[in-house]
Amino acid sequence: MEPLFEVVIFLAIATFGAALARRLGLLAPILLVVLGLALSYLPGFPQVRLEPDLVLVGILPPLLWVAALETSVPAFKLNLRPILLLAVGLVIFTAFVVGTVVHLFLPALPYSICLALGAVVAPPDAVAATAVARKVGLPRRIVTILEGESLVNDATALVLLRVAIAAATAGSGGVGVGYVAREVLVATGGGIVVGLLGVVVFGWLHKKIDEPVLDNALSLIVPFIVVFAAEEIHASGVVAVVVTGLGIGHKLPLLLSAASRLQTTAFWRLARFLLEGVVFLLVGLQLREVVRELDEPLGFLAGITAAVLAAVFLSRFVWLFPATYLARLVPGVRRRDPAPPVQVPIVLGWAGMRGVVTLAAALALPLTLAGDRPYQRALFIWLAFAVIVATLVAQGATLPAVARRLKLPQDDPVQDALSAAAVQQQAGRAARERLDALAEGAPRSVVERLEGLVQSRTNLAWERLGGTERETPSQAYGRLRQEMIDAEREVFRAARDSGKIPEEVLVRAYRDLDLEESLLRQEEKE
Repeated sequence: MEPLFEVVIFLAIATFGAALARRLGLLAPILLVVLGLALSYLPGFPQVRLEPDLVLVGILPPLLWVAALETSVPAFKLNLRPILLLAVGLVIFTAFVVGTVVHLFLPALPYSICLALGAVVAPPDAVAATAVARKVGLPRRIVTILEGESLVNDATALVLLRVAIAAATAGSGGVGVGYVAREVLVATGGGIVVGLLGVVVFGWLHKKIDEPVLDNALSLIVPFIVVFAAEEIHASGVVAVVVTGLGIGHKLPLLLSAASRLQTTAFWRLARFLLEGVVFLLVGLQLREVVRELDEPLGFLAGITAAVLAAVFLSRFVWLFPATYLARLVPGVRRRDPAPPVQVPIVLGWAGMRGVVTLAAALALPLTLAGDRPYQRALFIWLAFAVIVATLVAQGATLPAVARRLKLPQDDPVQDALSAAAVQQQAGRAARERLDALAEGAPRSVVERLEGLVQSRTNLAWERLGGTERETPSQAYGRLRQEMIDAEREVFRAARDSGKIPEEVLVRAYRDLDLEESLLRQEEKE
């Protein structure tokens, strides 16, 4: 009973923290981490120690899954070069920079275990990057690059961590180039194969299912099945989940019915909200346990912590500027993708927040090295925790101000509206042609009503280009129709209360009115 009570408490605090962050205009991940830090020292508050498997197998897969489902595959492919430069090249570069810095402070330790810590702190977190980037309102391409980086970089870091740990715990023979090549091939290649099989198998199952609840249930278990299958053959579960998520997400309009898509989207929105909130809260709650196990002198601790933080922060900028501009010295690349303004790599560099994967990877560090030789494992965990808190709180909290100060070139909403209106007009033309082909024998009133619906949707798309503060016809329609829906609801509720209609009739009526109102509200937001 007590574990269930603790889960409810964490969910309640995460929900309250997110609501408070919105009220205060703050980023929820940052507020929840700070709240967790404070609660970790509250007497009597439950102390939770994160288990690596819980994070890497239980929490990370669904978060990666929903992020991959929502990622545009064409945009991902278009930005594949910068994504891979960050997700693979930068992770390896950062790992070696941090590993070298730690080895300078602890020369008695093998370089391999120092490199393992570098792999732990190298990857920015998928949850943190997505949550902060979208909240800040960065340009679409920067968000795509950050999301793509965060989807792939965990796999790079975990493979590098696995190799470094193997080298640190192996005997005098160490590990050879063959072992490293085999690990990389099995992890990445195996993950891609499992992911592609997941696209085929679960895409086929979604295509056969026409019940929204079953589609939702399948969507829930897919990331876990894919991870377990990949881990069974020692492949990368992260790669497998991302590949399956990208493939299924790209084909989602063809695989799921409209009702299934609406229900699945609503479910994953709630699941992501709760998981992200609990994840950041749990990160903060680790402070007391991490500090308790430290026994290094304060001066040494402050020095190595500052050095690692500087290495993590500076290595991202040192890598980003050459990766952004040197690659464009190649004529073909420069012609296809002109160099962006200097503000872009600065913002990308500032958006390197670490999260729960870094902490889980730190907790997965071995207890001893080769020959049962102990090392400062508690110090390594502390350094990982310090990187998480410093990057998330310091960089995450200041990223909105940095983005505003740099005056990034924003996406043109007029161009977006113009493109949407043009496509909507084509869609409306196709709808009318289909209607004309099938309208024979249908009542004229029905045909006219459908023609009016198509025309109103086309008009709404063009009205968004108006830029006037006067109320448009569509806005007037939405305002008046909302009042009518409220009046209809009241009549149905009163009829139910007086016994004129059963509860089932009220539920059906409310469902139809709720769907219409949600559509009206969505159009208002757009």
